[in-house]
Amino acid sequence: MTITIVIIILTAIISISAFSNAKVIDDLIFYPPAITQRKQWYRFITCGFIHADWAHLIFNMLSLYFFGQAVEYYYKAYDLMGKTAYILLYVSALVVSLLPTYFKHRDNYYYRSLGASGAVSAVVTAAALFTPWSTVAIFGIIKLPYILYVVLFIGISAYMSKRGQDNINHDAHLWGAIYGLVFTVLLILAFRPGLIEPLLENLMSPRFGR
Repeated sequence: MTITIVIIILTAIISISAFSNAKVIDDLIFYPPAITQRKQWYRFITCGFIHADWAHLIFNMLSLYFFGQAVEYYYKAYDLMGKTAYILLYVSALVVSLLPTYFKHRDNYYYRSLGASGAVSAVVTAAALFTPWSTVAIFGIIKLPYILYVVLFIGISAYMSKRGQDNINHDAHLWGAIYGLVFTVLLILAFRPGLIEPLLENLMSPRFGR
């Protein structure tokens, strides 16, 4: 069983149990004042295992299923610490993607956030480094290469974050996506620096639909 499947199962169990249990949400949700005043640092991670509703949960877990298994495969195939690196990417992305949100809202008693979107965003961008010209179907209709999807995703997240007119934590999406790229590039430089050149050649040689 892949680490991706384990994360999906664990997240689904906790999220579904939280749908009908407000205490579970209160105990696990990202609530900056609880971190600032009560030092409940675990909330950076636990909030990634609960979701607002079925649509939120299904979208994140489907994205993780398709992109996560690819990242797991390439981390192992290229000897980039395999499952250990993948777990580190996912868990650390939950934290890093929420740091800007924390500093912005650390004394805001009205702010809460939940969901695995920051970590999932990191996994999506990591996958794009290895297979930039593979395609993803947006809403099952529009096919885009991974790399174009990532560029649009980061651009839209930055724009929506600046607007700040909805209840979605676009900052987590944005910084999670950037972190996934940085983490994977640093991982490659540390363990397989010779891999950079062929990856760049692949990026510069569009082959749609692979």
